[in-house]
Amino acid sequence: MIQLLYTAIFAEMAVILTLIFKTPLRKLVIMGLDRVKRGRGPVVVKTVAGTILLVLLSNVYSIGNIQKIKIEAGALNPTDEVLMAMLLLQASLLGFLLFLSLMIDRLHHYIRELRLLRKTMEAAKKQNNRGFEEGKNGEVKALGEEVETLRSKIKKLESDCEAKAKEAKAAGAEAEALRKQSEGLLLEYDHLLEDNQSLRNQLAAIDQTSSQSDGKKNM
Repeated sequence: MIQLLYTAIFAEMAVILTLIFKTPLRKLVIMGLDRVKRGRGPVVVKTVAGTILLVLLSNVYSIGNIQKIKIEAGALNPTDEVLMAMLLLQASLLGFLLFLSLMIDRLHHYIRELRLLRKTMEAAKKQNNRGFEEGKNGEVKALGEEVETLRSKIKKLESDCEAKAKEAKAAGAEAEALRKQSEGLLLEYDHLLEDNQSLRNQLAAIDQTSSQSDGKKNM
């Protein structure tokens, strides 16, 4: 019994160390504990734990009886002392065995919770990254559409500028033609003024000549 308890305790200590430190055996141990907690495993574990607890309570009760005998008799015979020592050792080992079993159960539970928490955080992180990428793609798409709109406006403005430039060029050519025409008209007007002045001079000379000839006739 004692050797079996020591073997079970050392085995539980090895499992605890495997769960605490990250080693290649850790996954195997966790997988084994997962399988133990599935199906009929929890019932079997509870049955074994209940049996150990009953044996522990029985040892405590026997120790209490021996203590009563010691109080009543004042001393114990060698057989009772050896029996009491064996019962104390068994009770201690059984209590330590139950304590280590509870520690294994809690460590396994916390490791599973930590794994689930990490998976949840990774999923949330991926979802946030995906949302960020989708938002970024949406912004890029909106900017692309805005750029295309601005390009179309620029092309329209360029075509309008070209049309206005052509109109301005045509207006400039027309203005140049009108300027040349006005210069021609001014030159023609100057020639007409000169002709008019020449005609007036001729008329004045004719009038003067006719007046002189009339004067000579009167004399």
